[in-house]
Amino acid sequence: MPALRTPNFHETHGNLTPTQSTNDKLVLTIKMGALKYVEELQKKKQSDVLRFLLRVRCWELRQLNVIHRASRPSRPDKARRLGYKAKQGYVIYRVRVRRGGRKKPVPKGATYGKPTNQGVNQLKYQRSLKSTAEERVGRRCANLRVLNSYWINQDSTYKYFEIILVDPQHKAIRRDARINWIVNPVHKHRESRGLTATGKKSRGLGKGHGYNKTTAGRRKTWKRHNTLNLQRYR
Repeated sequence: MPALRTPNFHETHGNLTPTQSTNDKLVLTIKMGALKYVEELQKKKQSDVLRFLLRVRCWELRQLNVIHRASRPSRPDKARRLGYKAKQGYVIYRVRVRRGGRKKPVPKGATYGKPTNQGVNQLKYQRSLKSTAEERVGRRCANLRVLNSYWINQDSTYKYFEIILVDPQHKAIRRDARINWIVNPVHKHRESRGLTATGKKSRGLGKGHGYNKTTAGRRKTWKRHNTLNLQRYR
């Protein structure tokens, strides 16, 4: 019968490293990769470090074109969570979108309707600014497929987003079983049809208890449930 061996510290505690504190107690510290530090930094957006970083980057983004290609993602942790890989075939584009409501596109303000529907200025767009950003980049880069997008900055006038795009003609993409689903022609301009993550969010789609109460939007559902309709007797 082989002799029993006592497991060492690393076998029982994994990545935890013992350090000796001043009061002679064992303190455990967790080893983190560089990407984890970046992720933790992004969680504290009111910290002095990130507030300064966002302020400087926002000034830089204002000087650049409305839509321009980025050499690498500003938030590599977020980009990787959304499917980005630092390999051939993946492209990052930055875009800025003007904040605020959406004016109804009617000539000279003539809506030709009843007074309840004559609003022009104070209308609220039903989709998010992020979906608008995806659509604009998708029109600019018609040969690429929009995979996902994320927020990077904002000021009083604009919101800035980075869009992850994929080249469906690149061999590195067509040979990768994890991403070659996007090569299929049915995924052309998925950002214009509400098929990306942010597009689905504004469509009220999802799973789970209570999601049937979001048909056509939660406000529309609330109005339908709280409006009394008395049909005229005929």
